Amino acid sequence: MAAFFYLGTDPEANNKNHDLLSLYYKYNTLSMAHEISENTKLTLDLKTIAIVIGGVASLILMYTTLQKDIELAKELPKPEISRTEYDLKDELVRETIMNTQKKVDEIGSKLDKIEERLFKISTK
Repeated sequence: MAAFFYLGTDPEANNKNHDLLSLYYKYNTLSMAHEISENTKLTLDLKTIAIVIGGVASLILMYTTLQKDIELAKELPKPEISRTEYDLKDELVRETIMNTQKKVDEIGSKLDKIEERLFKISTK
């Protein structure tokens, strides 16, 4: 990022330019990376440490609970569909198909009437 400033005879403009230059150099010195080594000090407050420990503990608990639920589901027998339940579902599907067929037939007859009317109108 390059910064160009005009230094002229106007003292107010020079003061603004000086402020901008100082902000520019301050920004560039703050954005420099710091090197991490054995002597680097890391400070964490007790609240942050407690939040991290609580988060890790909750993740571990969720994982173990999920694993137990998976093992339990593997041991359970597969659900059986009774003959009565199968017959009821089959009947429902067949009724739905027949109702749909009736509606299609009704729509077809209405469409035929509309076509006849349209033909009569277009021939006049």
